[in-house]
Amino acid sequence: MSIAATTVRPGQVLADLLPASRVRDAALVLGGAALTGLAAQIAVPVPGSPVPVTGQTFAALLVGTTLGAGRGFLALALYAVAGVAGVPWFADATSGAGAVSFGYVLGMLLASTVVGALARRGADRGVWRMAGAMLIGEAIIYAVGVPYLAYAADISASAAIAAGLTPFLIGDALKAALAMGLLPTAWKFANR
Repeated sequence: MSIAATTVRPGQVLADLLPASRVRDAALVLGGAALTGLAAQIAVPVPGSPVPVTGQTFAALLVGTTLGAGRGFLALALYAVAGVAGVPWFADATSGAGAVSFGYVLGMLLASTVVGALARRGADRGVWRMAGAMLIGEAIIYAVGVPYLAYAADISASAAIAAGLTPFLIGDALKAALAMGLLPTAWKFANR
């Protein structure tokens, strides 16, 4: 069955348009973890910050919205567990839980789950709803990542905000804009 021949129903995410099976779900989870790991290698250092700009936040939110809450959670959990176990697919080919930026990985796990739940409610089908879902996802990532950064780097909350939030806002706006166009467009093609 092709995607074009699939009937789109409310409560679906894009991954649900593929023929259902456990093999499909396992492949999607593994693929979501791998995509996040690959996107993390797109890393640009930020002067004055121990946290680089990466593609992993975009990938984590994309994984959540396309796979849904359950598979999105599993994909990011696999990404986190494998990275802690030594797979060098965190930013800059690092691994382990000791990095000051590990809180962002934990935030991505939660954010992927939340945006996946929002996608099941149709947040990925319209430009402005997608923007809202991305903003919520980014806020969750920062809500976990910035306090973790402050704790792990032993810096003040204001220093953590200056090093781990402020420099990333413009890039996150661009990532949200990309998602705003990408996912609703994918649904338009799926509905044909």
